[in-house]
Amino acid sequence: MAIKLNREESLFRNELIFTADAKAINIDNTLVNLFMLLQWNGQRPSQRARAGGNTFIELSNLIKAFQKVEEDGHAEGFSEFPEAAEYWLRSNLVNMVFRGNVEKEKISSMRPIHLESYRVRNASNTRDYNTADQVYLMLGANPTVREELKSFLLEGWDSTTNQISPGNKLDVDSLGLLHLIKNVNPGFLQTGNSLNQIKPLLLKQAELFCDDVRRLLVYKRLIPRNVLIDYLKTITSFHLSLYIQKLVYSLPKMVKEGNTEVDSEWNIVVDATDNFESKVAEISASDAENLTNHIYDYIKATFQINAALRRLHLDKTNSDNIDKALEALKQRNANFEIYFETQWDNLYNQLDEDDKILIDDMVRYEDNYFDKYIELIVKARGSYQYRYNVQFIDNLSQKNTDRGFMAQGRSKKHPRRFVMGTRLLETLVQILVLEAENGQFQTKSLSIEELIQQIRDRYGIIINGLSENRFKDSDLSTHLAFKENVDAFKLKLRQIGFYNDLSDAYILQRIRPRYELNN
Repeated sequence: MAIKLNREESLFRNELIFTADAKAINIDNTLVNLFMLLQWNGQRPSQRARAGGNTFIELSNLIKAFQKVEEDGHAEGFSEFPEAAEYWLRSNLVNMVFRGNVEKEKISSMRPIHLESYRVRNASNTRDYNTADQVYLMLGANPTVREELKSFLLEGWDSTTNQISPGNKLDVDSLGLLHLIKNVNPGFLQTGNSLNQIKPLLLKQAELFCDDVRRLLVYKRLIPRNVLIDYLKTITSFHLSLYIQKLVYSLPKMVKEGNTEVDSEWNIVVDATDNFESKVAEISASDAENLTNHIYDYIKATFQINAALRRLHLDKTNSDNIDKALEALKQRNANFEIYFETQWDNLYNQLDEDDKILIDDMVRYEDNYFDKYIELIVKARGSYQYRYNVQFIDNLSQKNTDRGFMAQGRSKKHPRRFVMGTRLLETLVQILVLEAENGQFQTKSLSIEELIQQIRDRYGIIINGLSENRFKDSDLSTHLAFKENVDAFKLKLRQIGFYNDLSDAYILQRIRPRYELNN
């Protein structure tokens, strides 16, 4: 069935809801583009071509740039050990597409290890599909944290002189990157388009992300820079996934209620056992299936809001407009219905007779033209958006990686389920062993029960669900499942070095901070 939608009707992405396109994303690309947004105050500048050439950067360009660094006396040994130097460039400093494929591999960007990383990138290979915009908006929930993050990422570089700051204490990879930047700089042009008028739709979730970033930055003088940036990468991907998952449940409720103030008690069970056949895996897989089952409602709600914005002639650059669209969807006055009767007729009359019969059957329970019109759009674009949104959530959840919280087997017997990767768990523990006192953070030890409860209260992630209302009438099998899950969770904590229960004394069986902070 060919339903001919115009460009506005088929467009799904709405910055007022979620800035990103539902595509396969790479979190490194997200960070590289986020660094650009931080440096340019919410703008995406256009890249300017170098004189006598284009903007595409090859590995040979970087090798020549480093040869210049050596000639200027800022490095030595590059020409003496060219193979080792090239290996360092490839493995430590640059991200590549098709890495290892001699014929196809190309540089995408410098690794996101310094704020200036974005200046050496091939834009076509560093697409983030606007996920960086969403992170920037979330950081806008606390501008102080955003500036602190920018300051940390910019350490060692003087933006005024475009030179490395004297007396810096940067790691060798960051220094290597900054030396390259001095000699490979195609330049950028200001565009004038800024995100600063838009506020995140889920403000509390954005504030939680800012608080996690603030807590990680407390460690900036204790944790090696590359480790801390890896924590930031992990927590950024984690929060993007949390945000879109909560949005999937919340947005249809917003449309129904006519405002953004909806109560969304979101929670999921994670399987800490790393075993597809564990008892808790079935519970976690059920939560993951519930998520995918709600994606169609989210897609429909997005198309409804987009249609209301078109009807009201409101753009997508001001957060106040989404409140007006939701109110219009709730009220649906006579003029609203007349407008969509015309839109419905335009689409319906383009169909052949057989398709009209199918559509009539599909919308026979809809009693107004707006709902019929939306059903037609969802029929045309829903399957496409569903497929890519599932993939998008998989990517943001870092599926099947140690920094993720989703896994899936190759067999249909092993569907998606929520898990807790060891690197993600390590990052969360570093955050949760901090507590604020008199405006300052200090570290504290936690019992297993306290850590499990904090993860539940802060993120909605359930490890032991026996105290949850949804499991209050659970059977013996569910009790055994959560006991197994808690034991596996303890084992993960031992593996990453935070927990040791060799002593029989219960008071000594605690999560102990890896880095001590005391006032």
